[in-house]
Amino acid sequence: MRSAVLVAPRDIRIREVPPPSPGPGQVRVRLEGCGICASSLPMWEGKPWFTYPAEPGTPGHEAWGRIDALGEGVERLQPGRRVTMLSSHGFAEYDVADAEEVVEIPEFLEGRSVPGEPLGCAMNIYGRTGLKGGESVAIVGIGFLGAILTKLAVAKGCRVYALGRRPFALQLAFSLGARPCLMDDHQRVLNEMASLTEGQGCDVVIEATGMQWPLDLAGELTRVRGRMVIAGYHQDGPRQVNMQLWNWRGIDVINAHERDPSVYTRGIRDAISAMQSGLLDPFALYTHTLPLERIAEGFAMMEMRPEGFFKAVVSI
Repeated sequence: MRSAVLVAPRDIRIREVPPPSPGPGQVRVRLEGCGICASSLPMWEGKPWFTYPAEPGTPGHEAWGRIDALGEGVERLQPGRRVTMLSSHGFAEYDVADAEEVVEIPEFLEGRSVPGEPLGCAMNIYGRTGLKGGESVAIVGIGFLGAILTKLAVAKGCRVYALGRRPFALQLAFSLGARPCLMDDHQRVLNEMASLTEGQGCDVVIEATGMQWPLDLAGELTRVRGRMVIAGYHQDGPRQVNMQLWNWRGIDVINAHERDPSVYTRGIRDAISAMQSGLLDPFALYTHTLPLERIAEGFAMMEMRPEGFFKAVVSI
C-alpha cells in the first residue's frame, strides 16, 4: 500500500509498505481520507521528543473509509460499511482499529469527509464546558475547534465573544452569531472585554490554541467563580500559570481532553447526531483537500495558516 512516512522533520515521503492485518477484535479499513491535526505540528517540525523515521502512516489519527477485513471475533461490523474510527496510522491507504473504537457513518453523510476524531473531540469539550443559556462565553482562538465551539455555544443561547488573530476567522465567528475581538495586544483585549462584560469577565472562557499567551489571557478573562476550559493541546514544554489570580477568583479549571476510548467514540456518535440535526455543520471548515502525494503542503499550510485556512484533509 502507499503510505506517507515522515523520514525526518519536514520531510515526508510516499513509500510502498505492507498493509496492516487486523488482529483479534480489530477491523481493517480502506481509507478514503484523513484530517491533518494541529497537534501533529510538533512532530512535523521535529521537536526533540520525537524520533525519525516515524512509523508509516503516523501521525494520522483523523481517518475514515470502508471496512475491508475483519479480525477474529468481530461480529458487529461488516465489510463494506463506511466508518470513522480511532486509529493512529491514517496517512496511508489502509489502517486498523479496534472494533469498539469504530463508528459507522450513516447514509446522510455519503460522499462527505468525516474525520470523526476531531469532531468527537469538539463534542466532548462542549460537554465538559457545562454551558447554560444566557452565560457569557469567551472563545480564545478561532481555528477549526474554536469555530465549532463558537457555533455550539451560540446555539445554546450564550453571549459569545470570539477572540482571534485572523480577520477572516473573526468574520466567520461573527456570521455564526459571536461578537468578534481581535487578539492583537494583551492589555487592549482586556480593556475591550472588560467594557463588554461590565468589568466582570466571562462566566466561561475556552482556551483553544495550546499556547502560553492565550492561556494567560484566558485566566484574566474569567470572572470570579467562573470556569476556564482548556481545549488547546499543550505539548511543547511546561506552562506557567498565574496561580494567585486563579486562587483569588476561585475559578474552576477544566482540562477538557478525553483519553478514555469509550468516551472518545461516544463523542464521535454525538457529533454524527449533531450533524444529522443541523446543530453541527463542519463542512465549510474543511478548507483544503489534498491528495496523499501532497500531504507536505497540508502540513505547511497548517503551520503558516494562510488566508482562508481552517483545516486540511488528505484524500486517499
